[in-house]
Amino acid sequence: MDRVVVVGAGPVGVAAAILLARRGVPCLVIDRYAEPYPLPRAVHLDDEAVRILQELGVAEEFLRVSRPGLGLRLLDGRHRVMAEFRRGTAAGPHGYPQANMFDQPDLERLLRARMARLGPLVEFVGGAEVFAVSSSIVRYRMMENGTEHAVPASAVLGCDGANSTVRGLIGARLEDLGFAERWLVVDGVCDADLDAWGGVHQVCDPRRAATFMQLGPRRYRWEFRLFDGEPDPDLDVLLAPWLRGTGVRIVRRAEYTFRANIADRWRSGRVFLLGDAAHQTPPFIGQGLGAGLRDAYNLAWKLADGADDLLDSYERERAPHVRAQIRLAIVAGWAMTGGQDRAAAVRRVILGAIWRLPGLKGLALRSTSPPLRGVGRGRRAGTLAPQPPIVWEGRPARLDEALGDGWAVLHPGPPPRWSDGGHRLIRVTPALDPTGALRRWLRGRAVVLRPDRVVHQARRS
Repeated sequence: MDRVVVVGAGPVGVAAAILLARRGVPCLVIDRYAEPYPLPRAVHLDDEAVRILQELGVAEEFLRVSRPGLGLRLLDGRHRVMAEFRRGTAAGPHGYPQANMFDQPDLERLLRARMARLGPLVEFVGGAEVFAVSSSIVRYRMMENGTEHAVPASAVLGCDGANSTVRGLIGARLEDLGFAERWLVVDGVCDADLDAWGGVHQVCDPRRAATFMQLGPRRYRWEFRLFDGEPDPDLDVLLAPWLRGTGVRIVRRAEYTFRANIADRWRSGRVFLLGDAAHQTPPFIGQGLGAGLRDAYNLAWKLADGADDLLDSYERERAPHVRAQIRLAIVAGWAMTGGQDRAAAVRRVILGAIWRLPGLKGLALRSTSPPLRGVGRGRRAGTLAPQPPIVWEGRPARLDEALGDGWAVLHPGPPPRWSDGGHRLIRVTPALDPTGALRRWLRGRAVVLRPDRVVHQARRS
């Protein structure tokens, strides 16, 4: 069996390789660099994404290097609190805190170590650049000596970032969804703890929108919006209101243009785009990396199955989901930063009133992603099943440990007569479900779950 070739060894590419290898599919992972990128980039994953890390086998280690995010605080230009939305640290519906702050190099080390433990099923080639792809052949060049190699491929996954080579090689183009802003991103380690309550601080000021958050012990991130044509600002002036005399060692200072883009097609034959190669989102709802991990989770089991109709469903399911999240991020960014035009000051006044409307707290802290379209039958089809604690084989466990890697049916009564013989049948009894959360969710129905825990259908037994 030819290997799946994964182009790009960032978190999305490595996650895809691990998911495939766990299903017995051999992979070759190619990256321009031999070592993970050492500086922080992504800083947030929700509970759905951490559930994918559980499938990858690194969730418990991730919890040790991350910290729960405690919510969102909206500040005016003088850093006065306009609204605050607190979130607890207890596990959410998917078994983990609903917001998790971390340092991306820590996550990449965990993923690389997990990939290395998979032995001969995953080969990694660093220091190489891909220059040609097809549905059956990948050509790459070693950057050190220029030697060229051609390897057969059963499929190719382009996980090579926003400037994707694979995207260009298959002729896909990016659709601009109408958002582009310059921001300065600063990561630092302080000499002492700052006044950070544990959540995200969002400065809703059109004169200088900013974001501040704590990533770990004395580790912080600041993001400052830059105006079009604005020269490089004085960092000491920007940081002074936050530091108040505390010393800081700058780990990274980088200017980014936050964009909203989505590829016009995610597939050419058996070449697929994932992560930033397929879509880029502004960071305002913290879903950039999570969206890429969802891509990998959605596609890996379909590749392992091998059915063409399943592969056809990858873009059909993921692209509308990502587009909805990008649009939500654009709206959140507009609301929280106020924009740069003359109406921004008026919008800020309106914003202060809007954030105090009843019921907005749940919306501001919502982490549940929208359902996938075109999946199965029924109102629940396309939604992600929860993962409450259960008792499995006499010990405390999480639901996914019982579900396994394939299709499963959760049923509260006798096995349903209509179930497929290839599905794992799990009867949800009080002994298995001591909290009752799973039985309340089932509401007397049997539910068919895909390998990615998405509901395919719910039916009366």
